[in-house]
Amino acid sequence: MKRTPLYEVHKNLNAKFTEFGGWEMPLQYSSIVKEHLSVRSLVGLFDLSHMGEIEVSGQGANELVQKLSTNDASRLSDGRVLYTLFCNETGGIVDDLLIYRQADNHYMLVVNAANIEKDLAWVETCNDTGAEVKDLSQDTALIALQGPKSIDILNLFVPERDVSQISFFRFVVDKVARIPAIISRTGYTGETGFELYVNASTAEDLWKVLYPAVIAAEGHPIGLGARDTLRLEAGLRLYGMDMNDDTNPFEVGLDRFVKLKNRQFIGKRALLSEKKKGITKQMIGFQMLDRAVARPGYTVYQQGKHIGNVTSGAPSPTLKCSIGFASIESSRHAPSCRNTTQNIDIEIRGKMHPAKIVKVPFLSTGT
Repeated sequence: MKRTPLYEVHKNLNAKFTEFGGWEMPLQYSSIVKEHLSVRSLVGLFDLSHMGEIEVSGQGANELVQKLSTNDASRLSDGRVLYTLFCNETGGIVDDLLIYRQADNHYMLVVNAANIEKDLAWVETCNDTGAEVKDLSQDTALIALQGPKSIDILNLFVPERDVSQISFFRFVVDKVARIPAIISRTGYTGETGFELYVNASTAEDLWKVLYPAVIAAEGHPIGLGARDTLRLEAGLRLYGMDMNDDTNPFEVGLDRFVKLKNRQFIGKRALLSEKKKGITKQMIGFQMLDRAVARPGYTVYQQGKHIGNVTSGAPSPTLKCSIGFASIESSRHAPSCRNTTQNIDIEIRGKMHPAKIVKVPFLSTGT
């Protein structure tokens, strides 16, 4: 398995490790609940260096990025970030990602860890514009500082700037504790926070500066376990669980990131066709009505009829109940994510457990 530049740091902190997307990553350092609540109320420090970074630059980069993206990348100006999807010719989701516009014809694509090789191959295959495509993943580390105290802590190490002035989905190039970094504010936890992209060779130095400040603020290092429960509360989908190459954006509730008018992109024709025919699946958020936890793959029923399956599910430390996403049949008779009055049942180990459809995000957060 691959390891991030901070593997030895995590090992010295007695982290419990897990495999994720081919990477050996810290699952937790203390407990998932403690780490989760630390981010919600104070601050947490994440190693996200397993994420991939792909540079697209040179003449033709604007055209290539726009061609690949379901969202309209032409709206980006320098220093802005865009959430988008890459779709294949049949409308299936290749990946969900962030596009950082660094300058005209110069972008950084931040992709999911398990999809780095696949996404790189996809970008290169679709590159008929003459753009230069380069995988920066091995040379880039990503450390995230998330939670209500993240602004105060980061301001200690960026003396020439008030980081609170960095708007949501914006980034700047600066130095953090004299270490060159891209400082962005996109968040995957639903809280105020920052992502710090640095050269992999400086990752340990940056962690060693930030970690004591986080501990002094009564925060914690955060593993993948709490990262998953935080993103779920914030209503954010996870590639490989809630979506994949065989699902389209409409089926997972990501319609607003598909801009169909007055532009062309890969998968548009298929998505227009799907929209015309009518979507046969939809994604809902649910909350369990008893103490049961619905895990991915569990079956969903309504009035005794199997209507779908759970894609993500976990206990919510903040809400003190279990929540999740489910992919269900979409028809006028099926429950809608906009109709939160209908109940469903989820089969768990041969027994039906009651749940209700709820609006997403599950939690109003601090972003």
